[in-house]
Parts: sequence; structure tokens; C-alpha cells
Amino acid sequence: MHTKPLKLHITTLGCSKNLFDSERLAAALQEKYDLTHSTDLASADIVILNTCGFIDRAKKESVQAIFDYIEAREKGKIQRLYVVGCLVGRDKALLQAELPEVDGFYTQAEFGDLIAELKGDLRRYLLGERKRIGYPHHAYLKISEGCNRKCSFCAIPLMRGKHVSRPIDHLVEEAKRLIEEGVKEISLIAQDLTYYGIDLYGKRTLAHLLEKLAALPGIGWLRLHYAYPAGFPVEILPIIRDAPPICKYLDMPLQHISDPILHRMRRGLTRARTEALIEKIRAEVPGIVLRSTFIVGFPGETEEDFMQLLEFIERYKIERVGAFLYSHEEGTASYALSDDVPSRIKKQRYHRLMALQQQVSYEWNQRLVGQVLPVIVDEREGDIAIARTPFDALEVDNLVYVKDPTQRLSVGEFHLVRMGDATEYDLWAEPV
Repeated sequence: MHTKPLKLHITTLGCSKNLFDSERLAAALQEKYDLTHSTDLASADIVILNTCGFIDRAKKESVQAIFDYIEAREKGKIQRLYVVGCLVGRDKALLQAELPEVDGFYTQAEFGDLIAELKGDLRRYLLGERKRIGYPHHAYLKISEGCNRKCSFCAIPLMRGKHVSRPIDHLVEEAKRLIEEGVKEISLIAQDLTYYGIDLYGKRTLAHLLEKLAALPGIGWLRLHYAYPAGFPVEILPIIRDAPPICKYLDMPLQHISDPILHRMRRGLTRARTEALIEKIRAEVPGIVLRSTFIVGFPGETEEDFMQLLEFIERYKIERVGAFLYSHEEGTASYALSDDVPSRIKKQRYHRLMALQQQVSYEWNQRLVGQVLPVIVDEREGDIAIARTPFDALEVDNLVYVKDPTQRLSVGEFHLVRMGDATEYDLWAEPV
């Protein structure tokens, strides 16, 4: 007699790299289980919770999710609970001691053991197969794992280990499969894209990888995330400029601009070198849009340091900016420093920075009004197609709301639209 397969529910917290990992787990388990992926507390026989452990807020969210699922298990809503990912990579021994209700804790490096425990198809995992989550027309492609940087505030090397690049031929084959599946936009992700290839080929080879990917038949958009500014491989700039599939968009977290703060952060460069790099990028790739993140309230940050950061944002008008309050993370080098900026001051600085950035974003969006731009449509709500330009990454950047009562614009396809109005973070358009 045939029995119904057990329901297996994967919940993913954190960044796109975690989502990529969950997709690989799902591919190995999909044939044995009735598999779903969501952040909802749905009833299931088995739950895998993929956690984040990057900063204090993310850790608290992950711990709360564990408690929520433990409570669901105690109420009989689920039978088994496995906790995996970055928080486990950071605090596995502590979690095991404090949470015996969880059936197993697995780091990212131990996913093969979890698949074996659940009697999944380990071969699929080892071959890098994925059951993609999210929009069918978009996919993340992780080109490396871990990080060799020494940033004093960052716990990622503790959780994910040293930098390990994936071979170019493997990445090209995976990209081919994604294109065959109908993917129109591929976002390259890593802890540090710009370090790619050093461990495999003895030199930075991101440029060669980009050339290979951009030449693939049927490729739509290629987008670059998480470039490190120190040692930036400037040889990629002509490729970004000249290869039509590569979006004129670069995600490059700068974290700060004050020399004393950059030194304590161990970022490996100065304000002068940062500004020179930005000027070179913009000169080499006219019209490129930059995304960056900054940390406010780092140990020792003075009002003068913070004013330098505001001055930099005002002068260079980074088009897309996010900010974080400094989180004092045990195990990082900066944990030895005094967390001496009061929480109230951190929050004030965050709001001041984002208010300035809001104005920068508004002015940039206003310059788009009247222009005709390509967009990719992510979804529809009635007569409105919700889309993004080449300058906007999924989930973090602007949205374009296209008035389309005749339903001309198909989801997952590229279309030309004329921008008609804009606010700080949203644009309105009509089909061309």
C-alpha cells in the first residue's frame, strides 16, 4: 500500500545566500517529502529552520523562531524540528545544550549529514541541484562560500569559514540550466565577489567568469552583489560597461568613510582610496548605479566621524543605501572595543543618515521621469504590473508600478515603459 509522503516545511531567515542554501536542501528532499517553503508557522510533519546569525537583531529573530517551532511541536502541530544555518555555525554547542527539544542542529557544512538523516538524495545535493524558491524568472547564483576578510565587526567567517570559490565551469553549467528553466535575471552573490578565484586559480578571476556568463545564449540580466572595495578588480569595469546582459549596477558595502573608523573596522583602505575607486567606477561605467551599506555607532564613532559620513553621502550621492546600527558581536575583533556609542545616539544617527539618503534617492528618481527604460515584471495586482529597472535589485530597491489595464505586460518578461512620476523609493510608469 502507498502512504502519503510526510510534509516537510523549510523556513529561511536572513539573506539571499541562506535562500540559495535552502534551495539546495529542497532539491535533495523534494522527491521523498511533500515539501513547502515559507516563513509562516504552518503545520508540518517535519520543519527545517534555516537561521541567520549576522547581527543581534537577526539572532533574536532566529531564536524566537526556534521557540515558536518548539511550542508548535509541543502542541502537536509538528513532529520533528531541525535547526540549521548561520546561527548554528556560530553557537552550535550552546544551542544543543540549551534546546534539547530540537531534533538536530546542522551547520551549512553539515547539510549532507542532515540529508542523510532524512534519507534524501545526497547525490542531488553534491551535484549542486536546486529547487528554486521565489519568482520563476529570477535566481541567485552563489559563486563562493565563506570569507577571508578580517573586518573587525563581522561574524561571517566564524559562521561560514574561509573563502571557497566554485569552479567557473560549474557556475557556467548552472547558469545554463537556470536559463533553460526560464530564468531571465541572475543575481551573482557571495560574501565577497571580488575575491573570487584566488583560491582556485591563484588570481582574481571575476572578470573571466563575467565574460563567460554574459556570453551565454538566452541570458537576460546579470546583477552583481557584495563587492569588497579593498583590492577591487578594476578589470571588471569594462566588462560591466560593454556586456549588454550585465546591469549597470554594483552592490559594494562601504560600511564607513572616516579614516579612524575604517582603521578600527579593519577594512583595508582609506577615505581617499574609497573616493578614488568610486570616481574610477563612475568614469569607466557611465550611468552605473551604486548600492552600499553603512554602519552607524561603531565603537569610538564621534560626531565628527558621523558628519564625514553624511558629507560623503551628500557629495557622492550613492543611489541606493541601507544602514545598520552597530551590533556588538561576541567572537569578533571589535568585541574587545568598548561599545561606547549610546543606543539613543545610534538610532538618531541612523535616522539622520536615512533622511539624507531619502532626499538623494528622490532627486535621482525625479531625473528618471520622462525616460523610457526596460523593466522586468515581477508580479501583477489587477491593472498594475509591479516591476524593476536594471538599477533595482529584487527585495531591496525601488519598485516601478506600471498602469497596464489591457494586461499587455507579462510577468517574468522584459518590457519598455515610460516613467511618469516618482517618489523617494517608488516610480509610476506606462507601457511604451
